[in-house]
Amino acid sequence: MAKKWRQNLTRWITNTIELPPDVMMDLPRITMVGQLHIYIENHRGLLTFTDTELRLLLKQGQLLVKGEAFVIKTILPEEILLEGKINQVLYLDAT
Repeated sequence: MAKKWRQNLTRWITNTIELPPDVMMDLPRITMVGQLHIYIENHRGLLTFTDTELRLLLKQGQLLVKGEAFVIKTILPEEILLEGKINQVLYLDAT
C-alpha cells in the first residue's frame, strides 16, 4: 500500500511541478537515431557488453540492446552512447 501511495505522490509531483517523468520516477531516457546510435541516460551500470549485445542495470530490471558491430562511443557513470546496427531494445523485468 505504501508503494502505491508513493507512486501516486510521485505522479502528482511530476504533473504539478511539470518535471519530466524520467527525472522524478528514475526512468531511463533512451534516444535512438535510426538503427545506428542509441544514447541511454539514467542507468545504474553496465552488466554485459559484446559486439552483439549490451545489457544495462536499471532501477527496476534491466535494458537489453541486441544488434551487430557494437562499439561504445561514450561511457559515463549514468550515460552511454552505443553505435552499431541496433535490432532490438528490450526491457527485462526485475522479477
